Amino acid sequence: MRAITLLPGVPHSAQLDDIPEPPEAHGSVLVRALALGVCGTDREIISGAYGQAPPGAERLVLGHESYGEVITAPPVSRLAVGDRIVGIVRRPDPVPCPACAAGEWDMCSNGRYSERGIKGIDGFGSERFRIEPSYAIKVDPALGAHAVLLEPASVVAKAWDHIERIGRRFHSWQPRRVLVTGAGPIGLLAAMMGMQRDHEVYVLDRTTEGPKPQLVRDLGGLYLTGTVDDIIELAPDIVIECTGAPSLIADVVGRSAPSGIVCLLGLGGQHEVSFDFGQFNNTMVLNNDVVFGSVNANRRHYEIAAAALGQADQAWLGRLISRRVPLSNWQEALERRPGDIKVVIDFTL
Repeated sequence: MRAITLLPGVPHSAQLDDIPEPPEAHGSVLVRALALGVCGTDREIISGAYGQAPPGAERLVLGHESYGEVITAPPVSRLAVGDRIVGIVRRPDPVPCPACAAGEWDMCSNGRYSERGIKGIDGFGSERFRIEPSYAIKVDPALGAHAVLLEPASVVAKAWDHIERIGRRFHSWQPRRVLVTGAGPIGLLAAMMGMQRDHEVYVLDRTTEGPKPQLVRDLGGLYLTGTVDDIIELAPDIVIECTGAPSLIADVVGRSAPSGIVCLLGLGGQHEVSFDFGQFNNTMVLNNDVVFGSVNANRRHYEIAAAALGQADQAWLGRLISRRVPLSNWQEALERRPGDIKVVIDFTL
């Protein structure tokens, strides 16, 4: 069967390979791949920035944003032939640490976790893959191919879950305004979930053309361009930073409303920016502010995300998927083109 594989750490070694069928050791559920989402993580792995092949293997099968159809499954799995599923990416470390032992492997404390298509386990970028039943999320068939958005949505669902848990540190917390920085897939899904919570949602992005401004407006949010200094009078109760740009992070931390929460969701460059830590400290202390980072998700967050996608306008979700390319042309999915939001490798084409 065909699969996208690479040599981790070797730039531009990715290729479309013919590999053996997945062994049962990978899981008792056999799945036919329908779609695979592509994101910045995949591009970084292909560039050689990181990635780790399975033990004893030389190459890694790429891909962590899955959507597939069950071919075979044991009765105890509670899955049936034809069910549509999305695979959870992370696996707990073998020790396990206290978080992994509690099923919260997204909070792994010793770093010995593994991740499909990223670290130590083959990904979902093959025509068929196997998965353990406990790491397969059954999705509503009504979602259709939009279910490929579930993995990035799970990351956003975790962010919202933790924001709300932190907010409950005092009983009178009633957030109203949300600022999302960045209108990529993560930012737009964060805005969608903010609107589902009946918040005022503002999305800041430098793009002035293409589909992003209208997507935000069609949610009922306000799309903004410019700088944080131009809009800081908004005094958002919640800021979700999705770009990872150091200069933008420096602009948003300490700039929320009193008792505000800033969630950092993006990973970005390493270039230096000037930052007044003294002023930042004073603002954080005097205003009871919180800044925290979030990454990955556990099963509960995937389930929350599935519910959020199910509540969303399906036509709007469909507009997030800007291009679909066949597996034979997989390299086109890695290209950055004007107007792209989420690019998907479609195994049915």
